[in-house]
Parts: sequence; structure tokens; C-alpha cells
Amino acid sequence: MYQKILVPLDGSERAEAILPHVIDMAQCNKAAVVLLQVVEREVVLVSPYDPLSSFEPESLIDRQIEDARQYLDDQCARLQSQGILAERRVEHGPVVETIKEVADELAVDLIAMASHGRSGLSRVLFGSVTTGVLQHARQPLLLVRSQ
Repeated sequence: MYQKILVPLDGSERAEAILPHVIDMAQCNKAAVVLLQVVEREVVLVSPYDPLSSFEPESLIDRQIEDARQYLDDQCARLQSQGILAERRVEHGPVVETIKEVADELAVDLIAMASHGRSGLSRVLFGSVTTGVLQHARQPLLLVRSQ
């Protein structure tokens, strides 16, 4: 049924809650798994007196990308040790849009991710990647609420 599964991860244990489900699905369907981490440039300084916002320096972003590669390499090794064909992708850009673009580019059959379960004010302040993917992705979405 599913031949290629996209799994967005952010490096947290909460996001990794989806992995046992993905492992079962991949083994049952002999599906390939693409682990994705999106590094987003963040504004680190906003001042009402300075119209130009300050962004993270490039060296910090480069380090985040390298850390993401290492993290996903470790996760891929975990999946490969269980007989699953797994690869990693590290992308740079807005998280929801990048997940959607990678899913379309790779023609994945399923996007599988854990929801952090934010609600109320924290969801308004921090946004919701899960909600954004749910609203904009064309592929089926498997969601697991992390604890």
C-alpha cells in the first residue's frame, strides 16, 4: 500500500514517537522511509527601534545543518538495522512549506509525524507544524500524539 513514507523529525524525543509506527508500516509494506529535518532561519533580535531584524549567523545555521545530518544518520542506521531502506534529507526553509515541497518532489505515499499536542495560547504563539501540514499536504497523513 505505501511504498515511500516521509517522516519529518525535529530532533526531539516527542517527534520520535512516530518511529515505532513507521517501522511497523515499513516492514509490513516493504516501504522506503525518508527522514526529513528542516532547519529554519530564526529571527534572534527584534527591536522596535531598528527596522532591520537580526537573523542567526550563517555559521550557526551551518552547524545546525551538520547536527541535523548527524542526527538523521543515526536514525537511518536504526531503521536500516531493522531491514528498512532509509535515507535522510536535511533542508533549509520554512518548515511546513518545505515538508510539503519534499513530499511532492519525492512523490511519497504517506507523511507520518508526531504531534506535540499543543493547544490554546501555546499553539497560537508557536504555531503548529502538524496543522500546517494537515491543511496543505496532498498526501495522506499519519499522526500520533506524543506524550
